[in-house]
Amino acid sequence: MWNERTRRWAAAAGAAMVSALAVGVPTDVIDTPLFDRMTPVRWWEPPVLVLTAILAGLWVAIPRPTGDVRGRGGVLGAVTAVVFAVGCPVCNKIVVALLGASGALGLWAPVQPVLAILSLLALGAAVAVRWRRRACTPEACSVPEEATREASPDERTSSVSGPSPASTRR
Repeated sequence: MWNERTRRWAAAAGAAMVSALAVGVPTDVIDTPLFDRMTPVRWWEPPVLVLTAILAGLWVAIPRPTGDVRGRGGVLGAVTAVVFAVGCPVCNKIVVALLGASGALGLWAPVQPVLAILSLLALGAAVAVRWRRRACTPEACSVPEEATREASPDERTSSVSGPSPASTRR
């Protein structure tokens, strides 16, 4: 019932939902009674939230070689940067402590769309890198199993012929 591909896409849907909630709820882009926002949600923040969720889900959906954990920190950092990008500039206590309320609106707010674009580019790059390094199993890459069996070294050398001259020269 649950094959490899179904499990990967279920995990991707879960990751997309978790990232959307982790970014959207505390920044109040997703309106909940848990948090209040002092400035209104800007027009570009919901699309950034949706793209972040899609890219995080795609990153999880791409099969990776067994034991390969590279890229997790970069994806987590890019999603965290999206939190700072779509968050209310005056609600961010770190920015207010560094720049004051007027600095948060005058200096930080204009930088936020640039940070959002950079974060989305980083997530897109993470997806592209994972795609290039993906584990290519017959099921994941839609390669017929016969083709992979014929291409394996065991199938090319018969047991009667013995080792090749190149392998015995070492």
